[in-house]
Amino acid sequence: MKKLAIASALLSALAITGTANAYQAEVGASAGLIDPDNGSSSGSFGVDGKYYFNPVQTRNAPLAEAAFLDRASNVGAKYQYDEVGDDERHQYGVSAEYFVPNSDFYVSGNVGRDDRKYANGADFDETVYGAEVGYLPAPGLLIAAGVKGYDNDYADGVDPTLRAKYVTTLSNGNDINLEAGAAFGDLDEYNLAADYFIDKTLSVGVDYYSKDTGPFDTNEFGVSARKFFTPQVSLEGRVGFGEIANNDYNKFGVAAKYRF
Repeated sequence: MKKLAIASALLSALAITGTANAYQAEVGASAGLIDPDNGSSSGSFGVDGKYYFNPVQTRNAPLAEAAFLDRASNVGAKYQYDEVGDDERHQYGVSAEYFVPNSDFYVSGNVGRDDRKYANGADFDETVYGAEVGYLPAPGLLIAAGVKGYDNDYADGVDPTLRAKYVTTLSNGNDINLEAGAAFGDLDEYNLAADYFIDKTLSVGVDYYSKDTGPFDTNEFGVSARKFFTPQVSLEGRVGFGEIANNDYNKFGVAAKYRF
């Protein structure tokens, strides 16, 4: 009986240790500043959150990629406010990701609203949405295809999209995250990103984004870093260098997240 009791205690301790860093929700807040060469600086702030259907096991993975590597299905919501001079912009969105149990398939969807109010009294409202189906042919690799659409007072459209994400361990034992995505057609946009994990709690990254929409073409390059001070608390910073409609700008942002 004593041996059985000791074995039970050890198994319980191991179970607690294995899930000590598990979390089921994450909330965050962000703030930013855009400084254009021509025009006044503008500020922004946002909040976001995700709820996972099952506790996310961090195991020995990079903390920033724990949910993806654990194939954790979730629902999320976000809000962002931007002030550009006397103009205001409000963006809302909800999303969902579902990793099909006992398979390598994945589906996702999102819908959002973009409301802009200008100092001259005009406004511009747009609904955006997207959906994807994906497949995970190997651990840490996702390939997904879908559609991305928009609908406003002046135009609407739906374009096909393609996306890939890969988290793997390098020969030196450190991890890396690689991402690429594109939308074809009227949107004509693409993005690239890479994160290098110095350890499981600290990463540095670079990213690039391009969107061709006629007179409002946008190109932006960014560098970032994220640090987990505990398995629950992280802080991220990013500096962006971009151009929109032939106007250069610098962008600065910080974000804090808490898991529980």
